[in-house]
Amino acid sequence: MNTRLADFIRAELEPILEEWQDFAKTILHASHMDATGLRDHARDMLLVIADDLESHQTQSEQTAKSKGDGPDDGDESWADVHGGDRQSSGFSVNETFSEFRALRASVVSLWTKAHPTVTGQALEDLTRFHEAIDEAVSDSLEHYATLKESETRLFGAILVASPDPIYVLDRKGRFIFANEATTDLFALKPEAIVGKTHFDLGFPFASDIQHNLNTVVDDQSTYRGKFAHTFSSGQGERFEYVLAPVLTADRQTESIVCIFRDVTERALAEEKTWYDAHHDLLTGLPNRRLFLDRLAQEVKHAKRNSLPLAVLFMDLDDFKEVNDTFGHEVGNRLLAEVAGRLTDCVREDDTVARLGGDEFTVILTGVAQREDAELVARDIIGGLAQPFEIERHSVRIAVSIGISYYPEDASSPVELLEAADQVMYTVKESRSHHMCF
Repeated sequence: MNTRLADFIRAELEPILEEWQDFAKTILHASHMDATGLRDHARDMLLVIADDLESHQTQSEQTAKSKGDGPDDGDESWADVHGGDRQSSGFSVNETFSEFRALRASVVSLWTKAHPTVTGQALEDLTRFHEAIDEAVSDSLEHYATLKESETRLFGAILVASPDPIYVLDRKGRFIFANEATTDLFALKPEAIVGKTHFDLGFPFASDIQHNLNTVVDDQSTYRGKFAHTFSSGQGERFEYVLAPVLTADRQTESIVCIFRDVTERALAEEKTWYDAHHDLLTGLPNRRLFLDRLAQEVKHAKRNSLPLAVLFMDLDDFKEVNDTFGHEVGNRLLAEVAGRLTDCVREDDTVARLGGDEFTVILTGVAQREDAELVARDIIGGLAQPFEIERHSVRIAVSIGISYYPEDASSPVELLEAADQVMYTVKESRSHHMCF
């Protein structure tokens, strides 16, 4: 007497699963799964099918089942569970369908080897088995599709609700999708954006984004960048952005997601913090910290290119008397106006700094000879000799200047500053002239 297919499935369950498992390992999203993960639902589905093969089926039920309209008791089947699990594991529809096809092939292959001639009850069992597999495929993919649609709706809701501009580009940098925050930022309707590139939209940061886009496509890596721009909507000034590749099942870059974030408030706060830490709050000039940093950079540049460099160290003469006579408010105004006149006496590339109190410094770059530094010093002396009109007071001031020259007088930033400082005090003590090398 021939074995029923239901009994065969139960008896040969392990060989069937082993053969099916060998195939499942070839599926991309299953390649990393262990035997337990691969077999998680297959055993239960086969046992349910075996029970179904032994159950009584009327002619009308058989006809309905052959058309994919099997009875639905409202409970979640193992096929439903399988579809949901595979969807959450990243399987594509084709990969999920392939598992069922392989499961069908494993059973039929082993069954036909054991029963070369299929007739009578065996043929009916085989027909019902195919119908059961088809129904499982239908249940699984229907559940898969339901979850996928739910995921799509959820993703869509996130995009709509996101305050950050999010859009998708194709491999050539053309807009495929833009959320509402993007259209608001660009002050453009979706149809004016989709199909265009950053270049088409006239954005000045287009070249940078396109260059980084190519890197993301080629390396399949995420890139984080920043740019400064105020859009026609009036929004923003400083932005950070992320470019992330969207990969197909076979690991090819399909498109690129871009997310903008307006960081203007944070960036301006950080810049103000940096500015306050590196500038004199009274005059707006670089303070000692920034001056020493720039001097170090200029010395490196001068050394690398064999260029001369001069440092002027200045102290206002009798500044204490101005404070004592007219008050600190006038003294502060005087320092601010001195800073302005000093800046007017030098080139834009030179650095004027206030080290503290009434001490100022200047870095003169590219001075070919000492006479050039001397000319600047004389301009400063003459400029500061003119009276300052402050709060109806005519205030006069003089200045003592010490000058050091790189590389003759010193070769390091600290030595240059100390040399200029020392010679300035020599000038101040002599009171016979206003400057000295």
